[in-house]
Formats: sequence, structure tokens, C-alpha cells
Amino acid sequence: MKIVGITACPTGIAHTYITKKKILEAAKECGYPCRIETQGSIGAEDELTPQEIADADVVLLAVDVKIAGESRFAGKPIVKVRTEDVMRNTAKFLQQIEEKLKAAGKL
Repeated sequence: MKIVGITACPTGIAHTYITKKKILEAAKECGYPCRIETQGSIGAEDELTPQEIADADVVLLAVDVKIAGESRFAGKPIVKVRTEDVMRNTAKFLQQIEEKLKAAGKL
């Protein structure tokens, strides 16, 4: 399961980067290719390319605020949650996404 996503919190500092780190670590542990963009007080970092988005199986939006550029994910399965929800048991969370996508015939 190829994952792309965005993390963003109100201040664009702590939760944004902690969530990104946890997602990347869990994805690696589970064997999922993953790229995460951050959006915060200094703008967007590690911006996703159109090709990365096209190749992705799922878009994970771990956000607590409105983000820019959400329309570029049109047509992709999107999982939108709060940053806090992803940080608890990230590997299990990603595995549940995979199970749901498989059950829906999207993987």
C-alpha cells in the first residue's frame, strides 16, 4: 500500500512533525512506501509531486486545521483524521487502513 499524506496542526510545529515522523516510522515497519508533506507556520515542506499522488493507493490527511491543495487528491481514497488519532498506535492505524481498502476492493 503506497501512502501519501499531509500533516498539519494549529501552530504547525510540534504535532505536525511528530505525526509525520510516527507515520514514516510505522510505514517503514509495515513495509509501506510513504511520503508525507507538512503544512505549518512556515508553509508547505516536502511537497508531494503529482506523480507521487498518482502512484499512491491512499491519501492520509492527519490534520487539525484547514490545509491548502486538498483538491489535488481528487479521485483517491482519503483518510482524514486528527493528528492525535494517528499518534497513538500508528502501525495498527495504517494496517486498519489497508484492511479497509482491501475490503473495498481498492487494493
